[in-house]
Amino acid sequence: MTNAIILSAGQGKRLSPLTDARPKCLVPIAGRPILEWQLRSLAAAGVDEVVVVTGFCADAVEAMLMTTNVPIDVRTVYNPFYTVADNIGSCWAAKDLFGDDTLLLNGDTLFEPEIVTRVLEQATAPISVTIDAKGNYDSDDMKIRREGDRLTAIGKTLELPVDGEAIGMIRLQNGGGDRFVAAMRAALQHEETLKRWYLSIIDELAREGGVGVVSIEGLTWSEIDFPRDLPIAESKVSRIMGAPETGSMSSAM
Repeated sequence: MTNAIILSAGQGKRLSPLTDARPKCLVPIAGRPILEWQLRSLAAAGVDEVVVVTGFCADAVEAMLMTTNVPIDVRTVYNPFYTVADNIGSCWAAKDLFGDDTLLLNGDTLFEPEIVTRVLEQATAPISVTIDAKGNYDSDDMKIRREGDRLTAIGKTLELPVDGEAIGMIRLQNGGGDRFVAAMRAALQHEETLKRWYLSIIDELAREGGVGVVSIEGLTWSEIDFPRDLPIAESKVSRIMGAPETGSMSSAM
């Protein structure tokens, strides 16, 4: 059975003022919080157990989950390090929840159910990074290099040309979760690791081998980091879950 861990501890300050009093995962897109869209997509793809890692305004996330009518088993784990660590702190808070088959997701990405289905069908490596490709990449993209289906490098600072970008979804299976947790444990011996993204650990593991990629080119997803991303995400919701397009951001303002 596949479980999912969603990293939703961050405030998302780049979306201020929308996130001044709520975490990024609760910013509404087409009338529903980002987190609810994620749960709906996971449920539609057959994932039935989810852990949400909370931090900023954790009570608000708990309240939202109690009132959301999505047919999926959800519980939360609190990350007490969210103000002093990057998302590696959230991964560490959930270290005991990486099972035999776990999807690790960023809490700021909308994705259609077919993306999850493709990852579950095609990811065969112990650690598999979900990727897409486009014509141009900017400094905020989590860029990747690959050799066939093998990931060789991942990071925002990779020099162009690159082979794609990670969308914020990783599958860990057949010992991949244990390998990831062991690598985090070793890295966290050094204080500076607290300021690193968890994908820096995946980058180190990729250089050792055994990390694959799954391409979801042609499928619909949307990452939400800046106010300019909100109307883009709203325009994609109808393709993601068949919701009506609103044509305005009134629900998010």
